[in-house]
Amino acid sequence: MLLGGVVLLTSFAYLGILFAIAYYGDKRADAGRSIIANPYIYALSMAVYATSWTFYGSVGRAAASGVGFLPIYLGPTLVAALWWLVLRKMIRISKVNRITSIADFIAARYGKSSLLGGLVTVIAVIGIIPYIALQLKAVSNSFILLLQYPEVVMPAKGQTVELLKDTALYGALLLAAFTIVFGTRHLDATERHEGMVAAVAFESMVKLLAFLAVGIFVTFGLYGGFADLFERAAQLPNVDTLLTLGGSAGTYGSWISLIFLSMLSILFLPRQFQISVVENVNENHVTKAIWLFPAYLLAINIFVLPIAFAGLMHFPAGQVDADTFVLTLPMAHRQEALALFVFIGGLSAATGMIIVETIALSTMICNDLVMPVLLRWKALALASRTDLSGLLLAIRRGAIVLLMMLGYAYYRIAGEAYALVSIGLVSFAAVAQFAPAMLGGMYWRHGTRAGALTGLSLGFVVWAYTLLLPSFAKSGWLPITFVEHGPFGIELLKPLALFGLEGLDDIGHSMFWSMLFNVGGYTAVSLLGQQSIRDHAQALLFVDVFKMASRSSSLWRGSASVQEVMTLVGRFLGPFRAAEAFEDYAAKCGLKSSKQLEPDAALMHFAENLLAGAIGAASARVMLASVVKEEPLGMDEVLNILDEASQVIAYSHKLEQKSRELEAATAELRAANERLKELDRLKDDFISTVTHELRTPLTSIRAFSEILHDNPAMDETKRGEFILIIVKESERLTRMINQVLDLSKLESGSAEWHSSELDLRHVIEDAVSTTSQLLRENGVTLTLDLPERVPPVQADGDRLTQVMLNLISNAVKFCDRRAGRIEIALRVQPDALQVDVRDNGIGIAPADHDLIFEKFRQVGDTLTEKPQGTGLGLPISRQIVRHFGGKLWVTSELGQGATFSFTLPLRATAPEGDPSTVEETEVPS
Repeated sequence: MLLGGVVLLTSFAYLGILFAIAYYGDKRADAGRSIIANPYIYALSMAVYATSWTFYGSVGRAAASGVGFLPIYLGPTLVAALWWLVLRKMIRISKVNRITSIADFIAARYGKSSLLGGLVTVIAVIGIIPYIALQLKAVSNSFILLLQYPEVVMPAKGQTVELLKDTALYGALLLAAFTIVFGTRHLDATERHEGMVAAVAFESMVKLLAFLAVGIFVTFGLYGGFADLFERAAQLPNVDTLLTLGGSAGTYGSWISLIFLSMLSILFLPRQFQISVVENVNENHVTKAIWLFPAYLLAINIFVLPIAFAGLMHFPAGQVDADTFVLTLPMAHRQEALALFVFIGGLSAATGMIIVETIALSTMICNDLVMPVLLRWKALALASRTDLSGLLLAIRRGAIVLLMMLGYAYYRIAGEAYALVSIGLVSFAAVAQFAPAMLGGMYWRHGTRAGALTGLSLGFVVWAYTLLLPSFAKSGWLPITFVEHGPFGIELLKPLALFGLEGLDDIGHSMFWSMLFNVGGYTAVSLLGQQSIRDHAQALLFVDVFKMASRSSSLWRGSASVQEVMTLVGRFLGPFRAAEAFEDYAAKCGLKSSKQLEPDAALMHFAENLLAGAIGAASARVMLASVVKEEPLGMDEVLNILDEASQVIAYSHKLEQKSRELEAATAELRAANERLKELDRLKDDFISTVTHELRTPLTSIRAFSEILHDNPAMDETKRGEFILIIVKESERLTRMINQVLDLSKLESGSAEWHSSELDLRHVIEDAVSTTSQLLRENGVTLTLDLPERVPPVQADGDRLTQVMLNLISNAVKFCDRRAGRIEIALRVQPDALQVDVRDNGIGIAPADHDLIFEKFRQVGDTLTEKPQGTGLGLPISRQIVRHFGGKLWVTSELGQGATFSFTLPLRATAPEGDPSTVEETEVPS
């Protein structure tokens, strides 16, 4: 039996492990040896997306709607393919501008507006509170369930638990305390928490292993595998509707809306922005996350349907909440250790989300809500305190406690009205409102501060009206008539059928209207309004971040004291950390000390970025303005700067284009030069070949002619023999001349080709018929092995016949003189036809295999003879075969005969032209 003390002790031990990992990660980071500078850890940390909603809620949704749980994971999988374009740009913008949150990002893009940053923070806090409540609900319910082990007793619904007896309250306080210790131990100017990222990556592995353990137990322990489980599940009532669209699995419209919603959420959830953008160490890690993160989602969802169906088959309908099947199935089968492991997995899923989410939100609350208010009220007298870093930490820690209590309050008020997944979707729809302002700000130069404010405000109001308020009404905190008949009985204003739009689920309905108002307001006001100077400047810096990063400090002109700037930064970062940062900056500038720094635009930009990391971009600008005398730039000056920047971008584009053109031209010249060298070599080869090949018949003709001339009284029989020799040598000379001319045409590319579809069997049969007399005269037996049917090839029939004649004639010369035998075989390969001409002659030494296909071989000044009888026929044959995309080679050993083989592709791969340009692949020797 699992006692409450055992569960608590195990939970605290696990949280202790997380803290140890985080502590070790921070220590390694301080020592300059980051443990998260690894693409696998980065990708695993992004799995903070999989919260208790995934761990518990996916099974609950699958039990109710079958495959309807998939859209929440298909969206992130689809958008991951665009991360190199979208996420990498977010990372680059954030690093250049020291952005530490979504609110900071949007505020910085639209003129560093504190009002806009505050609005984004309010939307994020209100939108994420239901999500935090979801985690509290999951942890509280699983803890209560586990305490009843081995009995499966569901927590009572609809009954108000006394505040001091509510385990969710103590869970919220415990998680708040742990988050404070975990994530706000010190103030980081870059807002990076390397220890936290390492711990989150570890949690991702724990929850994955826990879920897989349950899935394997259910699928292969309780049942005989997937086939057995699904075969039995087929007996469930209405199971077909769970596996098809249009039934319980949802309509096409709901799938589209959920996929779209999850695509936006993976980018704009505060915790996802914190992990994937703010905590990113190297933007190249995105390439690994593009495939590893979808693989993680696939792995953690493999057993969702098996667990859901097993739960439906095991527990009577309505007896056990489907959201708890992951835990109750091991409990029902007395798997004590597995049940405890599942609880730890669910705790990992919840704590990972809560830690990262509350850290991200507390940063936004501090930087974009509290600090602007304090600065406006002048509550931070600059001369009164030398170190404000402690105050900033206190604000963030207080914000964490506030967030946890708000989450608990929502859990008490509306948590019972929705399943886990439904609560999560309410939050998803809220953060989706950031998409127009953020994506528009990254890719559209004309977006304005007024447009962003309008779009966000309208979208948020519509979201609250169509999703948040109905959740309160369903919980009894608002009259249910508000949902059923609309406010004041106005049917057109019903929150779940606004303006008469019906037929959509709650989420799809809210998304349609909120995004319509959001995008419409943002676009219309931006187009109708006029950009401010700061809007225009920031737009250029964001949209063209990869070109403009080095010019972001140009939009400043004024005077300041370096010491005052350093003191200001030291008050928020701490004097020691600030001094260290300025010393590093001076060293990068080639100076010996920070005392040598000049108050120029680059230094002001550096100081503002340091402050932005601690208090946000909008507050940083206000604070820096309090100690520097900035001279406002006129419109003409700003436009000149921006125009210059635009010209730089345009010029850089031209340079890139010219560079590509130059590279292409260089490659062409290099190829032409190589071709000239090749032609020059071919010329020398050709002359040497002609000289060498024609010398022998000419010498024979000359010698026998001189003998006949000098011996007029020679016997007629002998004279006839000499004349016959002269005739044969003349024929040989004529044949060689024709071969030389043919080879010359092949080498120069001037040979004529008449390609058509050919049956290679007919070419072989014609060549055999032509050489039949030669075979009989030499006593050679020829055997043909031809298939009944072969695919056609595209080639020149006369040229291929020439190749076959050369190979057969060559084989006759090499054959055994006593019992010559030649075998010709035609074989069909997957992508080519292969012809083999095999003889039983003396064979060819391996060292001569390549030599017989050359026109000559020259070593130094000595011409090395090729094997006797090979002539120019084989070089010509190889050139012809190569022209048609094939290859010709020989396989032979001395004393074992020779096999000449060539292949022709079923589809020609070489263009008609110079056959010497066809690249020849390696062939067996």
